[in-house]
Amino acid sequence: MRVDGPDTPAGGGTPRPAPLRLAIITLDRHFGAALDRVQRRLAEEAPGLQVTLHAATDWAESPEALGAAKAAVAEADIVLCAMLFVDEHIRAILPDLQARRARCDAMVAIVSAPEITKLTRIGRLDMGKPDKGVVALLKKLRGKRGPGQSSSSGAGQMAMLRRIPKILRFIPGTAQDLRSYFEAMQYWLSGSDENLAGLVTMLVDRYAEGPRACWRGRLQVSPPLDYPETGVYHPRLEGRTGEDADSLPQPDAACGTVGLVILRSYVLARDTGHYDGVIEALEARGLRVIPAFAAGLDAREAIDRFFIKDGQAIVDTVISLTGFSLVGGPAYNDAAAAETVLAQLDVPYIGAHALEFQSLEQWGGSARGLQPVENTIMVAIPELDGATNPIVFGGRSDGAGLPCQGCDRHCIFEPGTAREMHACLERSERLAERTARLVRLRARAAAERKLAIVLFNF
Repeated sequence: MRVDGPDTPAGGGTPRPAPLRLAIITLDRHFGAALDRVQRRLAEEAPGLQVTLHAATDWAESPEALGAAKAAVAEADIVLCAMLFVDEHIRAILPDLQARRARCDAMVAIVSAPEITKLTRIGRLDMGKPDKGVVALLKKLRGKRGPGQSSSSGAGQMAMLRRIPKILRFIPGTAQDLRSYFEAMQYWLSGSDENLAGLVTMLVDRYAEGPRACWRGRLQVSPPLDYPETGVYHPRLEGRTGEDADSLPQPDAACGTVGLVILRSYVLARDTGHYDGVIEALEARGLRVIPAFAAGLDAREAIDRFFIKDGQAIVDTVISLTGFSLVGGPAYNDAAAAETVLAQLDVPYIGAHALEFQSLEQWGGSARGLQPVENTIMVAIPELDGATNPIVFGGRSDGAGLPCQGCDRHCIFEPGTAREMHACLERSERLAERTARLVRLRARAAAERKLAIVLFNF
């Protein structure tokens, strides 16, 4: 039975605060392993604080997962929504969020569709009400485009995101809750273990209400930690990340150079098994690999910094491992901006993707392959940029410990690693072989290349 008031231990002492439930509803599980680590830490520091994560990508295949998310929202004292922009996900959970909004201590919706974002209600900040000041700040953060203008860079948006809370700190009233909102975005978008712990403790410390108000002041709240917005990653690099491509490990006699576009969020969350498999497969073919990440979902900063020198490409091929468009991500894309940067590179561009909406075992055992939403977000939209050769290279396991039926290798993933990303070895090796062939082809004289044209009429 739920306890709604403080509980004083036998023999006196400081009362234990009432249990507090914080539910996180988000697109996928790429913060799952990091939140597991945070939860273990908080179990010692804050017994009674329960944090659960529910991934919308599970709902289509698992009615039980959707039911668990709905039940968590119905009982949550604080609800955090993030990365909810797929229409079917919004339709599935929106009525539950609307029903709980007025009855919970706080509801925060970040990096989501407008109908989700406007459910935000923390302290005196209510995004369901007209507020020109809040709307103006949000629009400015996202960037404004006029005719013929490209979208603002991810680095510029992140810089503004860091500045806004510092400005709002000195403005009393609702501005303090707006500051919390932008800080929540900072924590989430730089989602290391430390920042995810800071996000949870900040929301609890500032917005626990009623019988849970005694949680305030009990937890240590650390400010959002800043990490390089643009950098390089390698599993064998000291510290795993850096800001100099020359520091990356490389073969003694590389036969070509491949630029990898990866997501900063996976790097910070230390969930990079899928990337590591591709890097290893490429290096096994004698290729130098430059895995680079940028702030947000705009890869241009990383491309300009690490794949281009003196206006010329220093890579022979670019592979995006994000599964999203090159500029804009899954919620929107700027194909014109992507076209500009790809034209400057003038090298083959491959769009590879990790599974987010199903497990590796589900995909391997399915005659259908990708789901419609995966085909749209991970294949069709990147192709508008100019991506070619779409291929799966990794994903998560279902945790059952049974052989994957995707190929004759029948890989088995340890049951305890269900929240972690894995490389599909067969697909990663095929991606690496395709890439090596493109690198070799690019080095040939034009007269030595053969061109095949396939006409498809339906």
